[in-house]
Amino acid sequence: MCEFCVQHGDGRKWYLQASNYAVDLSHDLERREYLIDFVQGFDARMSRNVRLLDAVAAAPAPIRGAFHALTAKRQQRDHFGQPVPIEECARIFDIATSIVQLPCVCRHFAGTPERGYCLAVTVRPVDDVLAEAFSGYLGGPDVSVLQQLDRAQAMAVLERAETEGLMHSVWTFKTPFIAAICNCDLSSGCMAMRTTLEWGHRTMWRGEYRAVVDHSSCSGCGACVERCPFSAARLDGTGVAEIDRDACYGCGICRSACPIDALSLADRANGAVTLGG
Repeated sequence: MCEFCVQHGDGRKWYLQASNYAVDLSHDLERREYLIDFVQGFDARMSRNVRLLDAVAAAPAPIRGAFHALTAKRQQRDHFGQPVPIEECARIFDIATSIVQLPCVCRHFAGTPERGYCLAVTVRPVDDVLAEAFSGYLGGPDVSVLQQLDRAQAMAVLERAETEGLMHSVWTFKTPFIAAICNCDLSSGCMAMRTTLEWGHRTMWRGEYRAVVDHSSCSGCGACVERCPFSAARLDGTGVAEIDRDACYGCGICRSACPIDALSLADRANGAVTLGG
């Protein structure tokens, strides 16, 4: 069980606890200022961070280790994410009464196409905060307009993301308060995946699940290998799919590619298979 589940979820999955959605950002100065600064300063901050991480990568191992340990604690305190399977995104939507489609700050920074992949999720409307934070994005050439979605529309966004091989992740803004679900992969410009996987700067933590393969039914088609956004799936020497437990982040996107439902998700803590293909 992850440390965040214990601290913020009362021993259960932290992102499924209603109390973590309960504070209205528009009435909380600290989180309001953090969210607005996060969005409006994202491009400049990421440019600085990339230069810093490149410099740290060239430093001796003890310095790299100390830097990443320190920054990981700061991420946990302020803003971190974790992949979640689509079934639990649906449960988050059951908790959150306000779902707003947002422009993606990572795609804006990377200059990749925007199709409304990010969703703000709260229990009260925060449109005034979001409008202020994204004021510089609105009216641009490839950005989504802030749009209120119902549950069915939000699920359609996630289902479209799955067909494109994009994993779902849930994010805090001033932990433990949850504010967004994103749909990303490395090619889309996801800075959390880049900093975590390429530089070892932890912005994203592994999810509560890991993918498992039913070897008796796997046909060895390799669709999951192509779909996995974390490169955790491969074909073994016999041509059957296998999952690298350490590389798997538990997003479950591999399942949507499998034509015969040979992949499931098991609880990372106890190994019990709980989410099917």
